[in-house]
This record gives sequence, structure tokens and C-alpha cells, in this order.
Amino acid sequence: MAIINSLMSWLMKNRIHQMELFVRYPHDVQAEWLARLLNEARNTEWGRTYDYKSIETKETFKQRVPVQDYDDVKPFVDRMMQGEQNLLWNTDIKWYAKSSGTTAGKSKFIPVSKEALEECHYKGGKDMLCIYCNNVADTNIFSGRGLALGGSHQVVQFNNEAYYGDLSAIIIQNLPFWADFIRTPDISIALMDEWEAKLEKMAKVTSEQDVTSISGVPSWMMVLLRRVLDLTGKSTIKEVWPNLELVMHGAVNFGPYREQFLQTIGQPPVYYLETYNASEGFFGIQDQADSSDLLLMLDYGIYYEFMPMDQLHSDNPNTLSLDEVELNTNYAIIITTNAGLWRYKIGDTVRFTSLSPFRIRITGRTKHFINAFGEELIVDNAEKAITIACERTGAIVKEFTACPVFFSEKESGAHQWLIEFDRQPEHIDFFAEILDTALKSINSDYEAKRYKDFILHKPIVNTMPEGTFYNWMKNRGKLGGQHKVPRLSNDRIYVDDLLGGIVTSTN
Repeated sequence: MAIINSLMSWLMKNRIHQMELFVRYPHDVQAEWLARLLNEARNTEWGRTYDYKSIETKETFKQRVPVQDYDDVKPFVDRMMQGEQNLLWNTDIKWYAKSSGTTAGKSKFIPVSKEALEECHYKGGKDMLCIYCNNVADTNIFSGRGLALGGSHQVVQFNNEAYYGDLSAIIIQNLPFWADFIRTPDISIALMDEWEAKLEKMAKVTSEQDVTSISGVPSWMMVLLRRVLDLTGKSTIKEVWPNLELVMHGAVNFGPYREQFLQTIGQPPVYYLETYNASEGFFGIQDQADSSDLLLMLDYGIYYEFMPMDQLHSDNPNTLSLDEVELNTNYAIIITTNAGLWRYKIGDTVRFTSLSPFRIRITGRTKHFINAFGEELIVDNAEKAITIACERTGAIVKEFTACPVFFSEKESGAHQWLIEFDRQPEHIDFFAEILDTALKSINSDYEAKRYKDFILHKPIVNTMPEGTFYNWMKNRGKLGGQHKVPRLSNDRIYVDDLLGGIVTSTN
């Protein structure tokens, strides 16, 4: 295994030189990819409709092709899933990533081409390890197994040639043979549909293996880690997997989970590496050990545009190329990909923390915010404030969600927070006070609306019983994989459903 570890580490580090090229020449690399994508799709139905053969500049591309959302491309996806090809992309597409449905109640089926698998998703997976090996010279990560916590897998019933599942399941299903030598669990377990049964088998199998890395969504990783501890009777994960050295996480902000992981994993500490991937593509990787900023990956077959938030609901929105973006400004991401998504609005918002190289932080979702009173509270604000409140009170938050409480005849509005604690604060009122103060310091619009309680009074914090969010997600058929609890909502649908008329504690 030592020879394998040395060989794999060497191969991973070689990729660093290629990364240095897109860091040094980002605009050239992006221009090349746009030209390549247009050329590949010029004879598709979509390419003929917008005359891709005559598009020579990014300006013409933006003028001619409208910004799309899922409803715009759904008719094409439906036809493709019925067997038609050469519609959005020039190679046959047989795989579709089923989204978690966090932006809408319905499921979305995102096309995943073989090019997207190889040039984007697989490349991103390898680059996570490449960056880690470059940062940690004496790693022994390949001497053991990498535990990948994936989603479910199903076959589309109406067409034997079309398959769908969580993106993680599609990736596992199509992994090259050599990858099975370094990952766990076995594919028969990894692709089980029933989450709780899969969790149990995964915990039993991996608790007896030498796991050196873990990857997945933090909330579901924590569920698995706790089950491993239950089965083994150990106090910390390091007692079960003493050679564990890397935790790769994504999909949700890690801040609210950090303390849980530190306590659950134990000593010595492990390396935490954040990633930004979605059904639509792999976008960013944390490349610095001392910063959670994400390096925007520019050579994965994706052409990027960024939409200022004031353009979000415009019929003809203005978008910016990489050479036009500014630091510390919220943008909605627009992508053009090698799976046939053209100027597609994925629903995420980011801000740039560096322009050389281009590094970003995820700030939220275009549909996950609270702006019932002009406070413009985004997920990034909420997660930072929760982290501050936990640090000040010694609390550990397991899950949370928030929504507005609208004006009544005698009362101003408020924000209602449903929080399931791993470790409750001694005084919930003090926790709510710190949360409120943190939000004021982070968001000036929120602070203005809180002035003398005229528009917003202090937050209402409800503590929820253990297992509330897990059971709620289970009842909605959204256990495991890439499913995640919606952090903020501008209406009360999620919160009222969670409460079910019962509140256990409120400030």
C-alpha cells in the first residue's frame, strides 16, 4: 500500500501545473471553452436555433441566447429522456441527475453527458485529492479507503436507455475500475435506494475498515459517524479510524457543523477541505489550508457568467464575464456547460473574495432568503450569525431553518427560527439576543428594520426536539445524498409544516 500511496500522490501533484495555467490565464481559458462548447453544439437543435455557427464573440453569445432556468429547458429534457438526442448537446445523453428540489417542490432532471462526467465531475474529484496532496506533502491518504457518502440510484421506468439518480450515485455507477480499489463502501451498498438501510450497512462495513478520508454533505456525514460510534462503542471516530486524515465536505456551509465534527472525530485533528459541486457541474475547491475560499475551477468544460442581484428578475438581464466582476458583490451564477446547459441559472449566489486567482464564497440561493420587510437576509448572513451565537453561548446547532412572521394588527414582524441543538445554550433568550446582534452587525438592512422594533422585533427562537429535521426530511422522501434542509424561506410553508402546531420552547 505504501507504493500505491506514493504513486497516487505523485500523479495527483502533476495536475497542479495544469491548474497554474488557468490561474495565470483565466480569461484565455474561458474564451477557449466558450468557443469549444459552441463548436461542439453547432449542429444540435439548440445550436441551429441560435445559429451557433455565426457566434464569434461572448458579446454575441449573450445578446443572442437568453438566460435559462429549468422551466425553459424542461421540454428539451423531457424529449431527451424519451430517447431523442442531439437536442442540447451533440453526444448521446443517458444519465440525468435528479435534483434535491430545494428551489422548488418538483424534481429536476439535469442532463449529465459523458463529457461532463469525465471533464468536470471526475476531474473535480481528482483535483480535490490533488490539492490536498500538494498541501500535505507527507500524506498517507491512499494507504486506506475513501468513504464516499452517496445518494440513491433508480432506473427511469419509461425508457430503458435513460437513467436517473442523485449525482453522487451517477458518479459511483460510472467510476473507472481502478477507483474501486481506493473507495468504500462496495457499490452494492453505495447505490441502495433506502437511506436508513444503506446507512446501517455502510456503518457496519466501514467500521471494520481503514478509512483515511470521508466525503459528503456534513449533515448526513454526521448521522453516519454517530452510527459508527454506536456500533463500535467508541467515544471518537479517531478510535475507530486512527488513520483518518481528510474530510471533504460541500453542499452546505460547514460553519454550524464544525464543532460537532471536532468533538465527534477527536484527536489528532484532521484536514477539512470544502468543495462546491452540484448536479449541474463542479465549480470550486478550497485550495488553501488557512482559508475556506474556493478556487473557481476554469477548465472543467464550463463557461461562467455572473448576474448582479438587481438583474435577477429582469426580462433581459445583464450578466458579467470574469473580467467584469468585482470583489464582495453578490452574484447569481450563470453557466454554459458540456452537458448542454446554455446560460443556465443554477440558483446559487456567490461573492468573489479574490480576483487573482478567482476565488469565491457561496452566499446562498436565489430562492432561499428572507426579504419580507426589506431586510434582504441571505443564507450566508444566517449561517454566520448562527456560528457567532454558538461561539458566544457554547451551543452546538444540529439543524435550523427560518422564515418571516408577518405583521398583525398589533405586532410588528419578526423572524422565526426553528433550531435543533446538539448542545443547547444555557439560556435560549441570550442565544436569541446574540443571534440578533450578530445579524445586525452582518446585515445593515436587517439592522435598519430592527430600529426600535418598528418593523421587525427580536427573533423568535423555537427549540425543536431531537430528530425533528431528520424525521421531517424522511417524511418528505429527502433522506441522504444531496438533500439538505432549506435554511431560509420567504414564506411559512416549511416552518408551519415543521411545527405542526407544536412548539416545545420559545423565547
